[in-house]
Formats: sequence, C-alpha cells, structure tokens
Amino acid sequence: MGEDVVNLIPVTMRLTVFLLFMLCLHTPLFGQKSMHYLWTQELKQWVDDQGNVNYKAWKQNPKGLKTYLKTLEENPPQAYWSKNDSLAYFINAYNAVTVDLILTHYPLKSIRRLGMPWRRKLFLLGVEKVSLNHLEHKILRKMGDPRIHFAINCASASCPKLENTAFESSNIQERLEQATKNFLNDPHKNKLSKKQLSLSKIFLWFADDFGNKKEIIAFINRYSPTNLPSSTKIKYLDYDWALNE
Repeated sequence: MGEDVVNLIPVTMRLTVFLLFMLCLHTPLFGQKSMHYLWTQELKQWVDDQGNVNYKAWKQNPKGLKTYLKTLEENPPQAYWSKNDSLAYFINAYNAVTVDLILTHYPLKSIRRLGMPWRRKLFLLGVEKVSLNHLEHKILRKMGDPRIHFAINCASASCPKLENTAFESSNIQERLEQATKNFLNDPHKNKLSKKQLSLSKIFLWFADDFGNKKEIIAFINRYSPTNLPSSTKIKYLDYDWALNE
C-alpha cells in the first residue's frame, strides 16, 4: 500500500521534495542562517555602528550570548561544509567567545589584564575545549586568507571594530573585503601616505600572512585610494589595548 500511495504523488512534486531534502542534507546554509542570526540579534542590541560595546549592560543580559555559543558548540563544522561556511562559523565564534570572556570578568580596563586570555580553553569544538589561539592560529590562519585579521576582534581600541551584524557564508567574501578596506582606511588604525606608512602592528605580528614589505604594500594598494610605491617606508603604530567600550 505504501508504494501505491507514493505513486499517487506527482513526479514533479516528488522531485522537488527530493531536491529540498538533498539541499538540507548537504549544506549548512539554512542552519547557519538561523544560527548566526542569534549573534546578529545580540550585536545589534549591544554594539554600535562604530564597534563600541556596551559591556556593562550586556553583562546584565548574557542569556542570548550563552545560547548562541551553545548553538555553535552543538553544531560544529562538518566535512561537507564549504570554506565560506567555515570562515563565517569560526570568525563569529572567535568574536563571541572574546565577548563572553570580557563579560565574565567585567568591569575590566583591558583584556591583557587577564594574563594570557588567548590561551584559555573556552570553546567546545567537537569533543575538545579549544582556546582563542587555537581558533585563530590553528584554524582561521590555516585557511590562507589574511583578511580574517580585520574581521576578528580582540576587544581592544586598536583592533578592527566588532561588526554589529554576524558574518554569513552567503556574504563572507564581500564582508571580508569591506572589513579590510574599513580598517586600512581608518586614520586611527593606519595612516597611509606615499612618503610613509604608519601601520597597525597586526601587519608586524602576522608578517607570515602578509609577506615581505613589497607584498604588504601591494596588499594595501588593493584598498587604498592612493597608489603607494614599493619604496614607501613603513613604521608601526603603538597598539592601544584599552577596552573597546
């Protein structure tokens, strides 16, 4: 009887159902959208357009952030995920874990007051608790895209700003481009001129990702309104570790 009932369903309808099933099975797109929407809800409430975070108020209302982190932990990346899926997941995870760390210890003047915060194992990835260092150095940097350094936030004034919308796999490439452009052209973070580049120490600390001087200048020229010659001198600005509130 079961076969007879199935045969009553139009072929086109069966094909549509099958395609929808396969789409849900082989891509985390739908799950990721709802997953990261939880993060956007939190960011919109507690982070302004300049990236300033209202940690004081957020600390009194941590439930949404905790729910999001638990959702991430319960839905780790799978082998069939695309690179964009994984980039969005791990950038959002890094930023959310950092905020949670600050809220746990707030009031706080600087994340550096916590000793070695990036080594603390705070996030359950699969069956293993991992640190912010692990998320950044063992996962995100291994993806070979230096733009990630302008999307992850270390809760400090000199860091790239914490965006108040979550990264999604559907827009991750455009968002990384915009985040990089915004950071490089922010005069509080970098000062670009043909005579001398005064750069964030991010370029110094992660030189392996950006390359030699010539390669750094070529990278910056992709986003700079001024074409910088390869002979431009480079110096590095002091890093302000004051809390981004």
